[in-house]
Amino acid sequence: MPKSKSQQPTIQHAFWDASAIVPLCYYQVQTVKARQAYRIFPDMVVWWSTRVECASALYRLEREHELTGQQAQQSSAALEKYRRLWDEITPSDEVRTLAENLLRKHQLRAADSLQLAAALVWCNSYPKGRAFVCDDNKLLAAAEKEGFNVIHV
Repeated sequence: MPKSKSQQPTIQHAFWDASAIVPLCYYQVQTVKARQAYRIFPDMVVWWSTRVECASALYRLEREHELTGQQAQQSSAALEKYRRLWDEITPSDEVRTLAENLLRKHQLRAADSLQLAAALVWCNSYPKGRAFVCDDNKLLAAAEKEGFNVIHV
C-alpha cells in the first residue's frame, strides 16, 4: 500500500486537500471552518504533492502582497508543523489509474483527480464514513459522488 506510514483510517483521520490546509497556515475567511475541521479530524492524510501546492499558494499570497515577509515566514512555519504530522499517499500506478478513471467520471483537473485518487487509495476505495476536507467546489462534488463525507471549509 503506498502510504508513508502504515495505518488504517480511523474516525479522527480525514483526507485533506491543500485548499483546506492553507487557511490553517494563514488567516483567511475559511480559517474558522478549517480550524473546526482540524479539531474534529486532527489526523491528516494528504496527497504527495500537497506540500508543494500549499507552498505555492503561500508564495503567491506573498508575491501579491497579501502576506508580509514576516507573515509568510509564520505561514511557512505553520505549514512545516502540519507537514511533520500528516501522512502522505505516495505516487503509484494505482493512484494514476484511479485518477485517469476519475477524469472520465467527473469534471476535474488533473491535479484534483490525483487528490481524489489518493483519497480513494487511503481508504482502500471504501469512502463510506470517511471525511474529505476541502474548499474546492468541483473536487468536493466529485468526492461526495464517490461516497466521501465532505467537509467544506
